[in-house]
Amino acid sequence: MSLKDTFFLDSEKAALVVIDVQDKLCQAMDEKMLGKLTKNVGILLESVAELKIPVLFTEQYVKGLGATLAELLEKAAEAPRLEKMTFSCCGIPQFMETLKASGRTQIIITGMETHVCVLQTVIELREAGFTVHLVKDAVMSRDKRNWKVAVEAMTLAGAIPTCTESVLFQLLKVAGTDAFKKLSKLVR
Repeated sequence: MSLKDTFFLDSEKAALVVIDVQDKLCQAMDEKMLGKLTKNVGILLESVAELKIPVLFTEQYVKGLGATLAELLEKAAEAPRLEKMTFSCCGIPQFMETLKASGRTQIIITGMETHVCVLQTVIELREAGFTVHLVKDAVMSRDKRNWKVAVEAMTLAGAIPTCTESVLFQLLKVAGTDAFKKLSKLVR
C-alpha cells in the first residue's frame, strides 16, 4: 500500500463512525471541549452526507447513557444506530457486518470516550485490516491525560491521526466543485 493510500482519505473507500456521543455521557464532559467535539462531528456528518459516504452511530448502554445527541442524529437521520454493551464497537457482530458489507476500507473515527470505547474499537479495526483515521479534534475523554495516552496508543497501533479540516479537504480532493463551495463554508 502506498503512502497516499494509507494517509489520504478517498470518498469511495471511506466510512464515518460516531462512537457513543450520548446525552448522559456528554453531561460528564468538559462543556467547552464538548462544544468543539459536537461542532466537528457535525461538520463531518454534513460533509459525508454531501459526498454520499456511509455513517454508523454506536450507543453504549442506551438505558443508562441515553441516545446519541439529537443535533448529530438529525444530520444523518438514515444512518444505522447500533446499541452495544461491549466497549469495542467490534464486539457486536452487526457493526463488523455493516462495515464489511459496505466495502469501505477506510474508517474515520469520532466519539467518546477516547481511552475506552474509541481505543478498543480502533485496535480491533486495525487488527481486522481496516485503515483507521482518528479525528483528534472529534474524540474526547473526561480527562485530557486519558485522551492523550489513548491517542498515542492508537497512533502506535497504526491509526492515522488527523483533524476535521484535513478529513474534509482530503475527501473533497479539489477546489471549485459545488461540493467544495458548499462544504468549505463549514470551516470558515
